[in-house]
Amino acid sequence: MCCLSKEKITRVTIDADTLRSEIRDKSVKVLDIRKEPDYKQGHVPGAINFPLSSLLSDDSPEMILQHVQSFGIDDETHVVVYDDTFGALASRVAWALQYIGHEGVSLLDITYGSWKKLGLETSLESPSLGKKPHSLNLQPQILATADYLMPAREEGVILMDNRERLNFLEHHIPGAINIPYRMLASAQNILRSKDELRRLLHNRNISSNSEVVTYCGSVGTLSGLGYYALKSIGIQNVKLYVRSFKEWESLEKPIEKQKDANYWDLSAE
Repeated sequence: MCCLSKEKITRVTIDADTLRSEIRDKSVKVLDIRKEPDYKQGHVPGAINFPLSSLLSDDSPEMILQHVQSFGIDDETHVVVYDDTFGALASRVAWALQYIGHEGVSLLDITYGSWKKLGLETSLESPSLGKKPHSLNLQPQILATADYLMPAREEGVILMDNRERLNFLEHHIPGAINIPYRMLASAQNILRSKDELRRLLHNRNISSNSEVVTYCGSVGTLSGLGYYALKSIGIQNVKLYVRSFKEWESLEKPIEKQKDANYWDLSAE
């Protein structure tokens, strides 16, 4: 039976050894966010294939709920999500589950490629699924909209742009700071250690009491990783601007540019 303990699981990330133990105990549902052909070539044992495109084709709460129920996930199920793209795609799916009210969701702290390099078990079998009921309990406090951003910025909310540095310099939401997604990871894990992340954010005047909105280029993947980086070090008041800069630009909202960027501007350090 896949269920949480009485104490809700709030781990942002989970390591491979712990996941292997939970798989053996049948106390977890694992979602593989890679494309179906990649999944069919091998995956974490018991993992359910849920390509990001399946979510993005209709990411309404009602459709997310249908997916979750069809995977046999109820309110108490611990869910672990992974990908092979530095955790960004998995982060977007994990956030979607959190948005509809699922508390027990964690990111695998390594990619599938790293899982294989470590020589850990893989499988070619797709698990049999049985539908389970799941409630819909939206969490609007973790979602930011375009209309929310500018008034929030004037009230001191920090806007964190997780795109590549050159994209940020070309154009960004006024007042945003740039922390490219690549700076959030370590060589081994999808996120740096908590101490390293705290130093990185402290140097940008982001404290545990800050309210932060993360955004990226279009669908909230890179900024999903930024969202969970902040959550991993205990920053509670974090929102994801899911529609991100693509929507902002299409709405003809104000935009800032970095004119005559020099060498130092190209570095986000």
